[in-house]
Amino acid sequence: MEFNQIDRRRFLAGAAAAGAALPLAAMAPGIAAAADTKPAAGTGKFPFPTDTNLRVLITGDAGTGTKAQWAVADAIRDLHSREPFSMALGLGDNIYEMGPTNENDTQFAAKFEDPNHDLDFPWVMALGNHDNSAIFPGDGGWLLRGDEEVDYHPLSRRWWMPSRYYSVRIPEKNPVVEFFVLDMNPVAAMLPPILAPYWAADGQFMNEQRAWLDAAIAASPAKWKIACAHHPYLSNGSHGNAGKYDGMPVPPANGADAKKFYEEHVLGRCQFLLAGHDHSLQVLEPTVESKGTRQIVSGAAGKTSSGKASSTTNKSLFENFADVGFMVMDLSPTAATLRVYTVDITTSKAKEVFNRRL
Repeated sequence: MEFNQIDRRRFLAGAAAAGAALPLAAMAPGIAAAADTKPAAGTGKFPFPTDTNLRVLITGDAGTGTKAQWAVADAIRDLHSREPFSMALGLGDNIYEMGPTNENDTQFAAKFEDPNHDLDFPWVMALGNHDNSAIFPGDGGWLLRGDEEVDYHPLSRRWWMPSRYYSVRIPEKNPVVEFFVLDMNPVAAMLPPILAPYWAADGQFMNEQRAWLDAAIAASPAKWKIACAHHPYLSNGSHGNAGKYDGMPVPPANGADAKKFYEEHVLGRCQFLLAGHDHSLQVLEPTVESKGTRQIVSGAAGKTSSGKASSTTNKSLFENFADVGFMVMDLSPTAATLRVYTVDITTSKAKEVFNRRL
């Protein structure tokens, strides 16, 4: 279920009252520390690649368990049989519509493990707003719910989420790329965390994430530095740009604090910002404000926006709002090439619709 713009505005008006009705524990601090990304011996985790030429699957908003998710996964399996993937990125909304109830929730099987069978490589996962739902699907108001996905990390060979935010260097030594996986949910929630200053835009969680990210990017020896989050900085999709999400008037729902975070800590420091949230496929051009960082939106692995776009007109190389699909990024020490595939839900057949060195 998705809220339209009017519904979101009505919801925000009652958000404070709804938040007051939640138990304090629902909004209490969760895991904040960035975690070690090296698989522990004996965990059974699929290993990260050691090559310097990588093929990375990029999906987002996949976790529906529906025919659409299965069709995309079938198409990915077909491509993987011919052009093997090194690893995958999951850009949030991993468990629709409300997120998991605990680390043993059967939704992990129905909406991740089963659709992705035989795709036996690490899936580096980010948290989305639906993964942190409190009262309404996608309200982002129960931030501890996202910790259930962190707790699932040791239970799965594929699922990689050792913390709410973290980074992964590939290869671990002399990395070609470092992925910085971010949690923007506290600064983009429709249900403001008014009962827990820990989650506030200037609270402990976000301040620790800022300090960690600044230090991690500065220390990274990787050729390619790629930020991965659920919420985009720029989008021509129905949610729109950060600072103006869904036409909402105030933060955090409008993403003004997310916009500030990206501008101060990501843009100009990473070559790419990958996000989902909008159920579309977009390759946007860098702007003066983005300081050369290119926004890519891959949020169509389980749903589409039914052809709906916003009035936002960021310059793009490619955009599709009608089809489910996925992206593939081929990385080497000297080049980054992006491919976009749409998928026919009835046949599970993929069609390459974009291919360019970026």
